Amino acid sequence: MARQATKPGLLFSGSDWDFGKLSRAHEAIEALAIEELHLDTYPVQMEIISSQQMLDAYSSVGMPLMYRHWSFGKRFLYEELLYRKGGRGLAYELVINSNPCIVYLMEENTMALQALVTAHAALGHNHFFKNNHLFRQWTDAGAILSYLDFAKGYITRCEERHGLAAVEAVLDAAHALMEQGVFRYRRPPKLSSERQREGLRERLEYEERSYNDLWRTLPPAQGNKKIDDRDRGMADPKKSLNLPEENLLYFLEKNSLVLEPWQRELVRIVRIIAQYFYPQRQTQVMNEGCATFVHYTLMNMLFDRGQINEGAMLEILRNHSNVIFQPAFDDPRYSGVNPYALGLDMMQDIQRIATEPTAEDRDWFPDIAGHGDWREILLDAWANHRDESFIRQYLSPTLIRKWRFFVLGDAADEPHYQVASIHNERGYRKIRAALAHSYDVGVNRPDIQAVDVDLLGDRHLRLQHKVKDGVVLDEASRDATLRHIRKLWGYEVSLAAVDAQTGATINERSTRQIAE
Repeated sequence: MARQATKPGLLFSGSDWDFGKLSRAHEAIEALAIEELHLDTYPVQMEIISSQQMLDAYSSVGMPLMYRHWSFGKRFLYEELLYRKGGRGLAYELVINSNPCIVYLMEENTMALQALVTAHAALGHNHFFKNNHLFRQWTDAGAILSYLDFAKGYITRCEERHGLAAVEAVLDAAHALMEQGVFRYRRPPKLSSERQREGLRERLEYEERSYNDLWRTLPPAQGNKKIDDRDRGMADPKKSLNLPEENLLYFLEKNSLVLEPWQRELVRIVRIIAQYFYPQRQTQVMNEGCATFVHYTLMNMLFDRGQINEGAMLEILRNHSNVIFQPAFDDPRYSGVNPYALGLDMMQDIQRIATEPTAEDRDWFPDIAGHGDWREILLDAWANHRDESFIRQYLSPTLIRKWRFFVLGDAADEPHYQVASIHNERGYRKIRAALAHSYDVGVNRPDIQAVDVDLLGDRHLRLQHKVKDGVVLDEASRDATLRHIRKLWGYEVSLAAVDAQTGATINERSTRQIAE
């Protein structure tokens, strides 16, 4: 079969790709992104992987150099089963928030699809990772790869020295607390450098060699009856331990009396990885919307300039349509609002409001209606918002009507739902506020904090769950998680469910009750 020649001006023709075509397409798309959209990105490292490798990447939460754990294998088997039976397709690409930004492309993709996902991931996601304030403040893209390399090597050495079962027990407990292992309101410290991590490794090894449990059996000194600073701290734990503490993994890492140095480091590794993913939970609509808007805009610009042909553009539009497809609420495929679709619609709506505003737009968005420079508005939004604030500020009545949004009143003491807000002036604001509220991570995640500990007595650790809208924790998962916390703490742990508004205790559960 004769090889199809590429016409002058076209980046590629035909469906087959090679590394020369990929490089040429990336250079052209990147130049257009900088020139037309003013994007600012990390350097890009693109890697081609098979479907089996993509499944493996799924199982290890999309991170290269990930350490071993049985849960990753379980996830791999689950994803592989769905893929083989046709119940789920694979992503066309996978992108890592790192510097350089790593983009995995599927080798099964056609050249047109490779161009699409290059614009989506290597430019759209890349720009968002580098410029959004949450990622800039809460993650360290320049150090995450070297840290993962350290973590993988450290855990492997722990398995060799202490045994696979001992390491797995700590990781199981830490993984169970990942959702409660992040700082939500204060910025975590930057990742340590390789030299600092090497020093840490040497110090931990020294502590393990020199530790002798017999020192704990010595009687206290008799001559000094004064309470020293440490005893004062034990007498007033809330002050010395900075209670209440929202980050349970951090609290256990720093204050557990039973963890050995290597176990503390395992808890810290899991905590840092949990923190790395925290901004992504808050920006799914914005992140995917940004990447989808970028690839759609750039692909159309390339077509208008004659750099891709009609056949490639039709394939790109077909795949684009699959990505933004939003099933109706009564469709068996419905699983909620598609973040790709909502994000793209909102960003294209901002573009419309900035260039062709209606009277309604001028009333709702006086600062951006008719502004003209939609690029500036979008760049500012991508840099300074998360999903909750983005929807609260930019969701327009036009989109509320297009999506047919309304609010259902769901009162626990009422036998039926009630349509509380519809498409009118008062309803628009309530619908927008309700949708934004649903994307607030602080509302959707359980608020569980360490509030007290008896260091001078039985060392009982007390946790508190602030119950909102009467939603309590599932009993089975609550009890299982409490057992994991006790494993890391070493002593009794109790969890009290407290009404967030009244402060009244709803129920309380302890590890002693679970054991009985």
